[in-house]
Amino acid sequence: MEKSLKLIVVGGGPVGLTAAHALHHASIEFVVLERRDAVIIDEGASLVLGPQSLRIMHQFGLLDRLLEIGGEVRRNKAITHDGKVFRDTFSPQGIRKNHGTAPVTFHRAELIQVLYDGLPPAAKERYFTGKDVVNITSNDDGVEVACADGSVYSGAAVLGVDGVHSRTRRLMRKDALGANLKSGWDPERPFTATYKCLWCSFARPSDTGESYETQSKDQSVMYLTGRERAWIFLYEKLPQPTSERTSYTKDDVDAFAAKFAEFPVTEDLKVKDVYAKRTSVGMANLEEGIAGHWSCGRIVLAGDACHKFTPNAGLGLNAGIQDVVVLCNLLHKAMKTSPAMDTAAFGQLFKEYRKLRVKDLKAQLRQSAYMTRMQAWANGAYFVLARYVTNPAVVQQVFIRTLVANAIKQGLVLEYVPASEPFQGKVKWVHPLKS
Repeated sequence: MEKSLKLIVVGGGPVGLTAAHALHHASIEFVVLERRDAVIIDEGASLVLGPQSLRIMHQFGLLDRLLEIGGEVRRNKAITHDGKVFRDTFSPQGIRKNHGTAPVTFHRAELIQVLYDGLPPAAKERYFTGKDVVNITSNDDGVEVACADGSVYSGAAVLGVDGVHSRTRRLMRKDALGANLKSGWDPERPFTATYKCLWCSFARPSDTGESYETQSKDQSVMYLTGRERAWIFLYEKLPQPTSERTSYTKDDVDAFAAKFAEFPVTEDLKVKDVYAKRTSVGMANLEEGIAGHWSCGRIVLAGDACHKFTPNAGLGLNAGIQDVVVLCNLLHKAMKTSPAMDTAAFGQLFKEYRKLRVKDLKAQLRQSAYMTRMQAWANGAYFVLARYVTNPAVVQQVFIRTLVANAIKQGLVLEYVPASEPFQGKVKWVHPLKS
């Protein structure tokens, strides 16, 4: 079995492709195993990259292409379910002043396309589709990953970035329990959902860069416009929290959309107007939480496989990218001293990786949860916060200048990839790029 530093990346979505780029630049051998039969499938909704993530894309040489297809968020409005506008701000432009760019929205499939197309030919050859992982065998010599089609891949370690319902996480848990590591181990489903969400995309019917939120008791709507597409997100509180995975049929989706048909998404558009023109649609429960265990032996997790937020704040992908940055920085350093790491060395490195990430993730989990509950008026306190306390322009400005700026400026970069600084604003980066 192979003993050199070779990672088997399970999951070929945005975080998996980010890992492919980061590993390629670190000269670490890898393969990517994607369950689906194609790299690009036009499904899913919007993804938002903050300034800290756009800097990483710049290190990969992808920034110019991404800015060609993305839509910078410019304005945010909040309205009630009966159409009353109670907040109208240009707060995203405060982020631009602080950090050199505002957040940028992308259609998921288009972002994946750029990430994949930007891989060098040799790296693309190590990206395999139709690879449904069914087993992971780990020992002191390395790992073997078996797929449903009979193929087997050998390496030094496994990185699971296969989403909130991660197969890697379940196999890792099975491995841990088999080794009697039962103390405090996460349940098979470590996250709990309190809300469900329907999303769909359609041709952009209004200006690029718009962001609306429609608020109501236990329900809310978000509307975003990108370069060419726009998206809505329909949220509703579940009857009771659940950790069970729920699948929704087409009839479920249509019935759920019908409940929101008369909700406004802008002053001039309602849910029924844009839903009728949808080009893709999906629905799922919104799990929330941070797993207690991210690794076991030579297996480690990143992204939604080990932490999951509601999407209202747009933090999920950005958090996954930072996971990759921290992990690959540690691996790059380790490779210099010992390319053939043993299991104990991997275990120590993976523990350090989680330790470096978990504080920021807890803050992002809280921020996402608060925003979801404020927009859906979860109780009287959230209603007052949403309608009155957080609306004045001065409060918005303070929020952008303090909490948001402090979080963004801390963004880590790949320490081994030289690049000029693409964004300069009022707030200095804590971790500058090294040219």
